Amino acid sequence: MLSTLTKDLASPWGLAALPDGDLLVSSRDQGTITRIDTETGRKTLLGSVPGVAPGGEGGLLGLAVPPTYASDHLVYAYFTTESDNRIARVLYDERKPAGQQLGAPDTILRGIPKGVIHNGGRIAFGPDGMLYAGTGETGNPGLAQDKKSLGGKILRMTPDGRPLHGNPYPDSVVYSYGHRNVQGLSWDADKRLWASEFGQHEWDELNLIQPGKNYGWPEVEGKGGRPEYVDPVAVWPVAEASPSGIAYVRGSIWMAGLRGERLWRIPLRGAGLAAEPQAFLKGEYGRLRTVLAAGGDRMWLMTSNTDTRGTPKPGDDRILLLQVK
Repeated sequence: MLSTLTKDLASPWGLAALPDGDLLVSSRDQGTITRIDTETGRKTLLGSVPGVAPGGEGGLLGLAVPPTYASDHLVYAYFTTESDNRIARVLYDERKPAGQQLGAPDTILRGIPKGVIHNGGRIAFGPDGMLYAGTGETGNPGLAQDKKSLGGKILRMTPDGRPLHGNPYPDSVVYSYGHRNVQGLSWDADKRLWASEFGQHEWDELNLIQPGKNYGWPEVEGKGGRPEYVDPVAVWPVAEASPSGIAYVRGSIWMAGLRGERLWRIPLRGAGLAAEPQAFLKGEYGRLRTVLAAGGDRMWLMTSNTDTRGTPKPGDDRILLLQVK
């Protein structure tokens, strides 16, 4: 069952749920955060994030609400500036007038390489209460294999941006490397981290992430079968996926496809597949950017047709509520 929650969003990218169930949406190109009432679909502009410099695939990207939100009212954002990509937290004060409810950004991590392409951008809090981020190699493949660079990585940090004891490299937020452009992060029922990754010309990937492991880019695209690199659990031709957000719902990873214009269901069994991936909504809503678990057998699905690469229809972009059987 599929229904539309809200329409007419401009270049939406990040999507995060507040404790009461309402949603926060970032606009990549406008640099704003908007609250969506999940009962009525009503939109309320919270404000702009200062310092955002939109351009190419950069701008205001991922959002995350921490487990401590009820006490601290902080919202985390990943965004592109004139010089880099960075992660900051902002105070959300609901008592202030609409449009003026965001405090000044408190940057917790800076120096993530930026580019016209491959800025990564997804952030999420894990079951351990720590903050994870997917980054891109900015079109410079060598960054993915450079452990000193924050580009082409999955990062793990404390909520104030510090390297975590137990990370694979001392005094580093790098958690895994050899990635091209990670825009999907989600944990399954066993608290294992999964990530979606854009391929170049051949294979998009779904990876099961292990700390300190090398996922092969640019030496391998897709399954290389080489012991020094971790092979993906599933791959797709790039025209069928170009995956951004993922979510774990009812035993499967659900993966939003941009170029593929479809939603993929990847049933899991252990560390592998329970069945072949299935495609849904092919071409029905255009480019799909973000998918977010909504509790039980429901998920939110956000389109991405106003990002300069899609063909917007009247009402784009929109957030859909999908109930799976």
